[in-house]
Amino acid sequence: MEEELSLSYGESGKPVQATLSSLKMLDVGKWPIFSLCSEEELQLIRQACVFGSAGNEVLYTTVNDEIFVLGTNCCGCLGLGDVQSTIEPRRLDSLSGKKIACLSYGSGPHIVLATTEGEVFTWGHNAYSQLGNGTTNHGLVPCHISTNLSNKQVTEVACGSYHSLVLTSDGEVFAWGYNNSGQVGSGSTANQPIPRRVTGCLQNKVAVNIACGQMCSMAVVNTGEVYVWGYNGNGQLGLGSSGNQPTPCRIAALQGIRVQRVACGYAHTLVLTDEGQVYAWGANSYGQLGTGNKSNQSYPAPVIVEKDSSCCRQPSPCPTPDFPCAARCSRIIEIAACHSAHTSAAKTQGGHVYMWGQCRGQSVVLPHLTHFSCTDDVFACFATPAVSWRLLSVEPDDHLTVAESLKREFDNPNTADLKFLVDGKYIYAHKVLLKIRCEHFRSSLENNEDDIVEMSEFSYPVYRAFLEYLYTDSISLSPEEAVGLLDLATFYRENRLKKLCQQTIKQGICEENAIALLSAAVKYDAQDLEEFCFRFCINHLTVVTQTSGFAEMDHDLLKNFISKASRVGAFKN
Repeated sequence: MEEELSLSYGESGKPVQATLSSLKMLDVGKWPIFSLCSEEELQLIRQACVFGSAGNEVLYTTVNDEIFVLGTNCCGCLGLGDVQSTIEPRRLDSLSGKKIACLSYGSGPHIVLATTEGEVFTWGHNAYSQLGNGTTNHGLVPCHISTNLSNKQVTEVACGSYHSLVLTSDGEVFAWGYNNSGQVGSGSTANQPIPRRVTGCLQNKVAVNIACGQMCSMAVVNTGEVYVWGYNGNGQLGLGSSGNQPTPCRIAALQGIRVQRVACGYAHTLVLTDEGQVYAWGANSYGQLGTGNKSNQSYPAPVIVEKDSSCCRQPSPCPTPDFPCAARCSRIIEIAACHSAHTSAAKTQGGHVYMWGQCRGQSVVLPHLTHFSCTDDVFACFATPAVSWRLLSVEPDDHLTVAESLKREFDNPNTADLKFLVDGKYIYAHKVLLKIRCEHFRSSLENNEDDIVEMSEFSYPVYRAFLEYLYTDSISLSPEEAVGLLDLATFYRENRLKKLCQQTIKQGICEENAIALLSAAVKYDAQDLEEFCFRFCINHLTVVTQTSGFAEMDHDLLKNFISKASRVGAFKN
């Protein structure tokens, strides 16, 4: 069934993230369709999505929040009110004033779009009711879909070949359209003309991510479990069988693994775990599972990204020797697939982009290191057709928001009215911002006329990272330094900073530092982090127990670790 529908008709089934891609000034010129735009027009583009049977349609927004479309206009998929192709960009006036949050598309093609206000609009091919407006007439202009969604805020959308999925802010999943294999999840195979909530095993679950394959659907819930339904002829549901599933079913083989994201190709599936590991299953005739062969897989199989140090592009000596290069370079932070293609891609924490599967006609059976800086370029240059797997963000660098302006002023001696002396070095700051952002400074700087504050409780890297966080809402530290910042966040009762530190530590955990990070989590009463570190240690027990950190482990911590590990069956033969 992998070839039931012609590949040339496929479009992206990968859910578009509710937040825009953080990549700036993305080179949209890699997509041939943009060669029709002038250099001046390209510089105005803020968001873009390339779709169509051969990558021959595009929708984009400009810095003025105007929406333009261009291309062959199959089935009225440009939303202009006609089926005439256009070689010049035309403004989509029917969506005037609307800001796009996310967008996906099917094989007709049909378009499903959600605005920043959570409204849903659809148009294009509708032979199977995939527009959700209760008819089977093609939609030549965007139609607001409100049935069963009127009081909902949609945060994510996904399209299969001829069915549609949306995710709401309260974690509910709605589906409609073609249902020959149960991909709508209603329990039957009758097409669904209007949005219907997907219930069954999802009834009391909070979904956080959705995706569609050609004729299947997936949802990740907040506990890290994955639920699947629809067509399963190639094992793309990961249930160990090839039978279709008309209602959501949990993938039991992922028990104990916390999944963060799911991505669907034409007939294969990828998931990304909270430990940065990728698993794949389903069709594999082009090596799209990355397992080193071309055999289909009905159970989740780990995808191993090369850890050879020769792949590292970091300068020598390594700038972060305490954070092993192999762990940084091979930890996956992003996965990419779209149901038009048999192509897979991933990006590591070290910034490396890998691709595998069908790449310009070749079958690449193992993750191949590219020279791209983002996964989008893989689909622009190597996928067939050359379409976007997500909504692209191309905001110009010279536009500064208030937040970006504040970021620039951190540690600026020309505008600062306060400086901190830490380890003999100055850090420049602004009293009013510190008082606005932090309760500690609100009280300590009140009626304080001093312009120098000496700090000896924390190191310079840690305290500088703390002050920078107050300007940027983000941190950039190695896991070991993040432990020191976690101490500070606990001391200052900065709960959000505490969560960011825990997230950084999670992303940087490896066998060598796992025990040290577990110890820090216990020390600072970071229970979620403690559970994560403990689970990591159990999953990598053989290697962890051979590290110097385990040998030097605090006696009480070791005693508690062994006791807890025993209770979860870690020492069973």
